Amino acid sequence: MTTAEIDRQPRGAFAALSSRSYRIYISGQSLSNTGSWMQSIAQDWLTFTLTHSSTAVGVTMALQFLPMLLLGLHTGAVADRLPKRRILLTTQSLNGVATAALAVITLSGAVHVADVYAFALLTGLIFAFDSPARQAFVTEVVAEDQLRAAISLNAAVFQATRLIGPAIASVLIATAGTGWVFALNAACYLGPTAGLLLLRPSDLYPAPVVAKGQGSVLAAVRYLRGRPDVLWTIFLVGMLGTFGLNFPIVLTAMAKSAFGGNASTYGLFNIVLGAGSAAGAVLAGAGARPRTRAIITTAAVFGVLQAVAALAPDLPAFLVLLVAMGFVNLICQAMANASVQLAVDPEIRGRVMGLYMLVFIGGTPLGAPIIGAVTSHYGARAGMLICGVIPALAAVVMAVAVARRSRRRPPASWETLESIDWERSVERVGL
Repeated sequence: MTTAEIDRQPRGAFAALSSRSYRIYISGQSLSNTGSWMQSIAQDWLTFTLTHSSTAVGVTMALQFLPMLLLGLHTGAVADRLPKRRILLTTQSLNGVATAALAVITLSGAVHVADVYAFALLTGLIFAFDSPARQAFVTEVVAEDQLRAAISLNAAVFQATRLIGPAIASVLIATAGTGWVFALNAACYLGPTAGLLLLRPSDLYPAPVVAKGQGSVLAAVRYLRGRPDVLWTIFLVGMLGTFGLNFPIVLTAMAKSAFGGNASTYGLFNIVLGAGSAAGAVLAGAGARPRTRAIITTAAVFGVLQAVAALAPDLPAFLVLLVAMGFVNLICQAMANASVQLAVDPEIRGRVMGLYMLVFIGGTPLGAPIIGAVTSHYGARAGMLICGVIPALAAVVMAVAVARRSRRRPPASWETLESIDWERSVERVGL
């Protein structure tokens, strides 16, 4: 790529929108994400309504993410071996069928909490195959010099739909019931399916096909042993996912117990959190490059903000803190995701992102029941406080570990590590 061609490339957070493939892809994902947020609100509230238990909400979350914990590395290997678009078309179709089935059961009035548990486990199994393929597929939709912007814009759109999905869900729950939320979400799966079918193979950037012997999980483990910078980022993301992001548990409890609200209050919490998150993701995409120091700092700040929010004296203060939490959290998530994807080789990216999603999402079966039990026994504020303290401590641990490593190896300072990772990604683009 020449200097003149580089200068003509769109820059900033919206650079990826210059790609037709990415515009089609993100349009379908916008509809799917809106439906997913609607379903999240409906599923959590339905569980809480059926059981009146925060622990039950935690069990639902645990069942939904248990397959990722058990299968994350192996489904990442599948994403490296099979065409990712084919995987995504299959998972979207299966999700649509499963959601439609739950809608029928709920609308008929025959739903029990066991049905919600079974649905959570089934969709979790589908998600275990969907997530690594989806994370890695972004690199096939855009050129690698636009990958950072694409990842951040994905996060921004995902969080922007948080403004729409919960609002629609809250209105439907209050006026028609949770069953219609599931029915509408089933229809929303048509969006990403159509988008995937409209993509032209000639416009994609497919990753090298990995042979079965070379695509083993063990090969990915050996690869990552030589990349402690990537491993520490995955560790921090794991602590965030396992303990910091149990919002369905603590926010449902805060809405009902701490502030005397209802489903609309819980929906408002998600809308406010999503507003901050969308702004944070856009800002992350506009940055020059992912910085290790910034990832650690934003994780620590997020933890502190959540701990403070747990002690908020009134609803207005809590809402302000939710905006700040969403803003900082998505900056952290977008930078961590981009940092890992840019740091690893394309042929192993599916397995690495499988591990990334395993610790980020798969840790929920470990953290959700703990946070749910604490919330049920000691109150919503205690549960949310723990959700903030643990990620903040994890950020401190990572900062100390990276600083010690930098002292043992003087050339690998904060700035050097960051520039090395960035230079590797630039070399792959051919700049």
